[in-house]
Parts: sequence; structure tokens; C-alpha cells
Amino acid sequence: MTIAQHLEHTLLKPEATVEDIMLLCRQAKEQALLGVCVNPCYVALARHLLSGTDVKVVTVVGFPLGATFSEVKALEAKMAVEAHADEIDMVMNIAAFKTGDYAAVVSDIRSVVEAAKPFPVKVIIEACLLTDAEKRTACRLVAEGGATFVKTSTGFNQGGATVGDVELLAAEAKKYGLKVKAAGGIRDAATAQAMLDAGAERIGTSAGHKIAAGEA
Repeated sequence: MTIAQHLEHTLLKPEATVEDIMLLCRQAKEQALLGVCVNPCYVALARHLLSGTDVKVVTVVGFPLGATFSEVKALEAKMAVEAHADEIDMVMNIAAFKTGDYAAVVSDIRSVVEAAKPFPVKVIIEACLLTDAEKRTACRLVAEGGATFVKTSTGFNQGGATVGDVELLAAEAKKYGLKVKAAGGIRDAATAQAMLDAGAERIGTSAGHKIAAGEA
């Protein structure tokens, strides 16, 4: 499997235009990337642009804070699937997690997983805000909620993916049959490969086309 087949070419900036999404999808097609990751309002457009290809359309839910109502997250997921998203990346309720209300965290995840069925859900735990012990606990809760992946970061907080975090999450995720997505600050092939070597299955990056083309 080439590095391109692990890459989700990502554009989640609030100022992204239709033209930007068109370019993102064209780059993903040209480099045969695994997928694109776009905001919910662009799911239908991305699906149209990628029709007839194997490039997946991934979108985000409760992004980037994770602090909205579970019912709203579930509705976002349902609408995204109806617009033909292939995968959902949701943000964990970090406030509930930090408070110790693990039941609420699991319920929040499960509500999105149920709304997105049969499509996979990745849970962004925002690792830069968690201790190592909390990262391990988060993996367990992600599994209990029925998600498929644990994801390091939104890329909108104080830190992105690190090799150390990916190694820790991969070791813990293995216990639960989870996969790991590394995202946030991955801008070149060397860093992407280091994340894969550390145990990541997926890479979220805004430089996906450059990495696959050997330009970054």
C-alpha cells in the first residue's frame, strides 16, 4: 500500500470556498488519495466531484470543540450520511471527559455511531489536552461507544499529532480493535511516514497531494 492510500486530503478552514473544494477534490483524484475531509456543507459537492472514483468523502461532526448537544452531533452525522459522506470524524465531548463523566462521553459517541450506521466513525480526542493516562482512558471510551477509529487532533487547538501520541494510542487501540488516525501539523512525507510507522492507519493532512507527489 502506498502512502497515498493512507491520506485524507483535508480542508476544514472556515473561509474555504467552493473553488477551494473543487481544487481539493481534483488534487485527490490526480494523486489517487484515500479520501478528502471537508466541512459538512461541502459533502454533497465533494461527492459530486468525486463521483466515479474510489476517493472517500469524510466530514466532521461537533467540530472543532466537541461541546455541542449529542442530539445535534447525531443530526449532523445523519445529514452527512444522507448527503453521501463515507466516514464521520466527530469531536469527543472533552469537557465531559475532563469532568469525569465518562458515561456522557460514551453516550455522545454512541449517538453519532448509531446515526452514521453503517459508516465508520472516528473520534477526535484532542490529545494535546490530555495526559497519557487520559489518552488511554479515551481509547477505552471510544471503543465502548462503538467507533472505529481514535483520532489525535482537530488541528485547531494548541497542538497536533505527535509520534509519541500515535505510538501510545496505537498500543492502546490494539486492545480494543480500534484504528488510529493522525492529524494536525502533518505537512511532509517524512512526518507522515513516521506516523504510519508509529501505528497510524490514516493520515489527515492539508498537504496530501504534495506528500503523495513527493513534493513535501
